[in-house]
This record gives sequence, structure tokens and C-alpha cells, in this order.
Amino acid sequence: MRGAALWQLGQSLSRRLSNSSNRPKPRFFAAAAAELKKTALHDFHVENGGKMVPFAGWSMPIQYKDSIMDSTVNCRENGGLFDVSHMCGLSVTGKDSAAFLERLVVADVAGLRPGTGTLTVFTNERGGAIDDSVVTKVREDHIYLVVNAGCRDKDLAHIGEHLEAFKAKGGDVSWHIHDERSLLALQGPLAAPVLQFLTKDDLSKMYFGEFKTLDINGFKCFLTRTGYTGEDGFEISVPSENALDLAKAILEKSEGKVRLTGLGARDSLRLEAGLCLYGNDMEQHTTPVEAGLSWAIGKRRRAEGGFLGADVILKQLEQGPSIRRVGFFSSGPPPRSHSEILSSNGEKLGEITSGGFSPCLKKNIAMGYVKSGSHKPGTEVKIVIRGKSNDAVVTKMPFVATKYYKPS
Repeated sequence: MRGAALWQLGQSLSRRLSNSSNRPKPRFFAAAAAELKKTALHDFHVENGGKMVPFAGWSMPIQYKDSIMDSTVNCRENGGLFDVSHMCGLSVTGKDSAAFLERLVVADVAGLRPGTGTLTVFTNERGGAIDDSVVTKVREDHIYLVVNAGCRDKDLAHIGEHLEAFKAKGGDVSWHIHDERSLLALQGPLAAPVLQFLTKDDLSKMYFGEFKTLDINGFKCFLTRTGYTGEDGFEISVPSENALDLAKAILEKSEGKVRLTGLGARDSLRLEAGLCLYGNDMEQHTTPVEAGLSWAIGKRRRAEGGFLGADVILKQLEQGPSIRRVGFFSSGPPPRSHSEILSSNGEKLGEITSGGFSPCLKKNIAMGYVKSGSHKPGTEVKIVIRGKSNDAVVTKMPFVATKYYKPS
């Protein structure tokens, strides 16, 4: 699912921040500290012990005073509050907004009910993924979406180019980039009970994937019941001048159980949930079908096409892809990105795209791509780490059961 394109953090920083060789090591974008953007909560992170690192051009906390292992477990047992303001929220408006977006994404945007959303993928002419995004229909003439920080520049250039061409042909569509807002993600079992203290709206009637505009802590917010952890939770778009007050109110109402949580635990949580990280598990040469996201392609879109790369993607839906994203349990050291995957007789099947030690399961987990035919759960393979082959087995994902809030 969602996430910025992560670049490998330098070894010195990894050693300084890691107290275990099993800690996930996401890839971070190297940028000079003086050039890094700062979120509205930057100083608050530092005051609370946040270890700040360069990430997609931003100064972001990788962890706080507790370890990444502890933060991951606490999010699943209680809750975590993430500052994800580096991500880019935007609104596409006008009576042709759905028709325009359906040229660029695989989702059935027109078929969404107002107040509902879905994961989707922006594709290129070859059917490859430009980015993944959560797209929400606020009204028939207003679509809200959030794209990944590491993909912001290319995404906005891509959308802008096609928008101008669409408008030149008479399309009624415009857009607004919400740089005036911050984005907080509140995740875990306490997310709804804590947030309910801060709003008069009944959150028990709001289900996974739904969207509302409402007052939270006295501020007008965009609220989506979604997240990147596999837990129940929300993403809250709040005016930046009110972000700090909202973060403090959430932490106070939780009485210390919801903790500030950084990028390290965010990566562990999404991997346990079997969610794609763009730049690792999905790139411009990877189609949604190969990535295991065929479910995100709407039924009408399968019949009609009309999005970039539709001929490639629809052919894969009919005939099956040549490679598939799968999960693994493994022995030995935790697998890392680009570790080779071999068959029992030494044939190369593919490579790992994400891997690490699961803080919640207490064993190695990974995901990667293998040749079709070797993708079935229970298939025994070898994963090569530092020149040594280690036993592994293909397994279903998610590794940790998801807890999305749905109607009973």
C-alpha cells in the first residue's frame, strides 16, 4: 500500500540507532540537513526525544526514546501517533474530476459513494506503478487523495501535465495541493476511543475507508478511517497551525498509552501487515497485478479499461503475470532488499524487496517477487544472505492479522 520511496540510510546512522541486527533498515533519501523541510511538529518531536533523520527531503523522526521493537508492539496493543505531514494531500474538483482521475488510476472512482475511498495505483503507459494512493470521493465534484512524499514531484508533474491536456479539451477540473495542512496518523486499538473524546461526531458509525469533514478538538479536519499499519485507525488532515495542539490533545487523552511513533516502527508495522512500500515492493516497472493489487482494479475498469497501461494490465488479469509478490518466513539472518530467492535446486526465482525481524511475531518475515508457479503458500525456497543460503517458505500475507473496522 502506501509509503515514501525510501533510500538506504548510511551505515553509521544505522549502527547508532539500532540496538539489534534485526532492526528493519528502510532506505532513506540523503539530503543536506540545512535543506530539509520541517513539519509543524518538528520541534515537538525533538523535545520528546525524536531521533531525526533525512527522509524524502524532510527531517523526520525514525524513533523516540523507546526502541523500534517496543514502539511496534505498543501500537498493536495500545496505539501510535505518527506525523505523516511529509506526505502530499491534494483535492481534484469539478464535475469531471472522477472522469479525469480514471484516466490515471485503476480504481472505479466514479463508482465510489460520496464519503468513501479506496487504495489505487497511478499507472504509466506500460502498466507500471507510478505511485500508490488512497483516493476518496468527498462529493461528486471533489476527490481527495494523498500521494507519497518521495513521489511528490513526479506525481504532481504527471497529474499536472494530464490535467492541463484534459482542460484544453474542455474538461471541468482543477486541483489544489494542501500544503497548508498537516497529516497525523492515529493507529491502534485506542485510536477510536481516544479520538472520540475530541469530537462530537459518532465514530462508531464510521467504517474503514470512509471519510468525513468534521471538528476535532475545535478544528475543521479531514478524517479518513485508514492507515498503514493493519490496525484500526485514522488519518487526520488538520490545518498546520492547529497540528501541535491536536497532537498534544491526543496524547493527553490516551493517558500515556498512545505514544509518538516514528518511521522505524511504521516500516515494521506495514511489513507485518503485508503492505507495499513504494520504491521497495512496487516501482515503475511493476504492475498492480504483479504486486498482488488486482483487487484494487474496479470491475467496471476491467471491462472498460481507459487508464494508462490498461492493455498490459488487462492482459495480465486474463493470462496471469509472469512474476508475483509473495510473503516468506525464513531462518537465519533477516532477509533484506535484493536478497536472492532460489529454488531447492538452485534456480533463481526472484529477489526480496522488504524484510526484517517481526517485533510482534518474533521471527523473520519478508516479501518479494518470484516466478509464477513458485508463488503458492507452502513452497520451500532458499534466500541468500551474505553468500549463504537459508531455508524459507512462501506464506500468505498479512503476517499479522489486520483489524480494520468494518460493519459487523
